[in-house]
Amino acid sequence: MNNKSSVFKKRALVAVMASLMAASAKAEISDDKVVIGYMDDMSGPYSDLAGPAGQTAVEMAIEDFGGEVNGKPIELISSDHRNDPAVASNLAREWMDQDAVDMITGLNASSVAIAVSKLVEEKNKFAMVTTAAADSITGEHCTPNHVHWVYDTFAVSDAAARAIVEQGGESWFLMSSDYAFGHAMEAAVENAVEESGGTIAGKIRHPFPTDDFSSYILQAQGSGADIIGLASAGSDLINAIKTAYQFGVPQSGQTLASLMVFITDMHSLGLDVAQGTQFVTGWYWDMDDQAREWAERFQEREGRMPTMIQAGNYSAVTHYLQAVEATGSDDPEDVRQYLMENPIEDFFARNGRLREDGRMVHDMYLAEVKSPEESTGEWDLYEIKSTIPAEEAFRPLSESQCDLVNN
Repeated sequence: MNNKSSVFKKRALVAVMASLMAASAKAEISDDKVVIGYMDDMSGPYSDLAGPAGQTAVEMAIEDFGGEVNGKPIELISSDHRNDPAVASNLAREWMDQDAVDMITGLNASSVAIAVSKLVEEKNKFAMVTTAAADSITGEHCTPNHVHWVYDTFAVSDAAARAIVEQGGESWFLMSSDYAFGHAMEAAVENAVEESGGTIAGKIRHPFPTDDFSSYILQAQGSGADIIGLASAGSDLINAIKTAYQFGVPQSGQTLASLMVFITDMHSLGLDVAQGTQFVTGWYWDMDDQAREWAERFQEREGRMPTMIQAGNYSAVTHYLQAVEATGSDDPEDVRQYLMENPIEDFFARNGRLREDGRMVHDMYLAEVKSPEESTGEWDLYEIKSTIPAEEAFRPLSESQCDLVNN
């Protein structure tokens, strides 16, 4: 062997060893524990659809995983961000600086999710947004340190608006929550309606949250539009629908299109009022045996059936823990890469995968609220009408405003 060949082989060996050592140093669980922070609206207008019961779902995921990853304990801390981005940012900073939190999930209110996602990027931690809806979270506000798991404004509004226009609801009045979530949904619906050949007769935005919807409903009623699109959620949606019924809006022939529907909303309204409502959802507890099995375990703890968000909380946390276990690391880059390389399939997500913009796409469903005569029990509220394939349900990557996407 000549000297030149010997030197080359030694250099190659050194490079390989250095690479292996770097990989070994990176692939580890920091602080010898995995700390998850659940941050959500625990007492306000969105607390029913996520809130404390959403924490129960996270706890179930940790328990089902055995309470540890590769011999390292899993810890959970939680708090109420009160739908305030400033409160949420302070909590997130404290968690990451003082409590060694590795991953934050929940994050109801899109303004909260956007604020916290910027912080986790700054601190090189990870976030799994399960509750907030604005599709800008993986659009112009995307980062390499967060993913969006359950649904978004485009997925629940685009298909529903197109279907309603096709069925003859051509003239729309849009009533939206005045923050990122409402704005995103309003834009998605307006685009879908106009592309489908419909028209927008008018728009109005209401503060979040709102107790008195009288003036907004009267303006919508006065527009004469065929469809009144409600881009609100939680208690705001319930109050808006109740006010519309008090003013005789549906009785006079105008149709309410509830664009962000949760099973807790329909249960609160009752089938007499909610029957016939069509909407798009990411999951329903009675859709098949897998969903029923998990939902019944949840019901044993909470005394009611879960929303799609609460089911999504379990799914997101479970897949995060699987990624940490498989890679031996809680480094955000390792976790994200694993999630992108492996299909996401469980009782919640069907045909799921994580895209480069951080959006987890999966099948969505067109559902309709049953009539009182069709329902066989307290939580037998929906009929799944059709499946919207994952690749059709979410905004195409070709339209993405995410800097991580090479269009």
